[in-house]
Amino acid sequence: MKVLVVNCGSSSVKYTLYQIEKEKMLAKGIVECIGLPEAYFKQETVTGVDTKEPCQTKNHMEAVELIINKLLAAGPEVIKDINEITAIGHRIVHGGDKFSDSVLVNPEVMKGLRECFQIAPLHTPAHYAGIEACQKILPGVPEVLVFDTAFHQTIPQHVYLYPLPYSLYEKYHIRRYGFHGTSHKYVALKAAEMLGKPIEKLKLITCHLGNGCSITAVENGKSIDTSMGFTPLEGLMMGTRCGDIDPAIIVHLMSNENISAEDLNNLLNKKSGLLGISGLTNDMRTIVKAIASGSEKAKLAFDMFCYRIKKYISYYFGVLNGADAIVFTAGIGENSPSVREGSLKNLENLGIMLDKDANLNIKSEAKSISSAGSKVKILVIPTNEELMISRETIRVLTK
Repeated sequence: MKVLVVNCGSSSVKYTLYQIEKEKMLAKGIVECIGLPEAYFKQETVTGVDTKEPCQTKNHMEAVELIINKLLAAGPEVIKDINEITAIGHRIVHGGDKFSDSVLVNPEVMKGLRECFQIAPLHTPAHYAGIEACQKILPGVPEVLVFDTAFHQTIPQHVYLYPLPYSLYEKYHIRRYGFHGTSHKYVALKAAEMLGKPIEKLKLITCHLGNGCSITAVENGKSIDTSMGFTPLEGLMMGTRCGDIDPAIIVHLMSNENISAEDLNNLLNKKSGLLGISGLTNDMRTIVKAIASGSEKAKLAFDMFCYRIKKYISYYFGVLNGADAIVFTAGIGENSPSVREGSLKNLENLGIMLDKDANLNIKSEAKSISSAGSKVKILVIPTNEELMISRETIRVLTK
C-alpha cells in the first residue's frame, strides 16, 4: 500500500510517497515558486537519484500533475502504476474549532474547510487548491485531511479561552488553537516507545524548535496546553516572530509609528525574533557562529531565545505537576547542543540534569541526553510529520 503525503503552501507543494507496510519513504520532493519564472522541481528517491530542474507551473493543479508524472518516471522501485497510490494524506495547518480529528474528504468536509479560510487566509486556500488538484488528477483515490491544530483540541476550555469578552469568542472564534500538533504527537508517541511506557501514563513536555517554535504539555497522551495560540505568533521567541509581548505595545506602535495593520503584522511575524534582535539572521547556526566572533547582539538574541524556552518548560512542569521527559525536536531542537544546554541551565532543582557529553554527540537519531542522576529524561527525537500524516491517513481509512 502506498500513501502520498501532500503539503500545499501558498506557492509550493511538498510531497512524500510511502510504502506504508514498512513505513518506507520511496520519494520526496517539492515544486517551489509556483506561478513565478524561477519555479523549480526537486525530488529525491529511494534509488538514490536526486533531481532538480526548472519548471513552468502556473498553479497547484499543474504542480500536482508534474509531481505524479515525475513519480511515475522515477522507475518501478518507486511506483509502477498510478493505481498503486491507495490514499492521499494532506497536511492542513488550521482546522479551527470545526475539526478535532483527521477526517476523510467529502463534500461536507470541503464546505467546512472553506469556512476556515478567514482563520488562516495564507494557508487554507492553498490546501484547498491542492485537494481539488488531487481529486481531478487522482479521481477515486480517498483523501484524508490531517490538521496541525487537531492534537490540541483536547486543551480544556479554561486554558484555550482568552480573557476577552466572551462575545468575541462567539463571534470570531478567538481562542488558543495551537500548531505543530502533528510533530508534537509524533515525538510524544516516540518518547513513550523509548521510555518503554504507555503514553497514557506519561507526562511529557515536547519542544518543537525550528524557525517556528512551540512547546506543548502532554498528559496521558493528550495536549493540555501549548505555547502557540490563535495564530502561530504567540509563545516562544522564534526565527522572525516575536512570540509573547505586552499587547499594549501594538497600540503604542500604531499610535506613534503611523504603521498600518499590514505593516505591523509583517513587523511582528517577519522582522522580529532572532532576526530582529541580532540584526543578522533568523538562522540559529549563524547566530552561534556570530557569538563565537564576538557579536553582542547575537549573544543577546541567543540568551533571549533560550530563556523563553526555559520559562515555558518550567511553566509546563508546574502545569503537569512534574514531567517524565522533556523532548527536543525540529531543526534547532535536534541540531543545536548549545540551545538545548542553554534552555535547561539551572533546572537541577526540578530534577532536570543534562549529560553534556551525550548532548554534544547527536547524529540524526533518537537519543537520551539526560545524566544518570536526572529524575526527568531528556530526549532528542527527530520529528517526522510526513510519516505521522501517512499513519493518520491509514488510521482514518481503517476506522
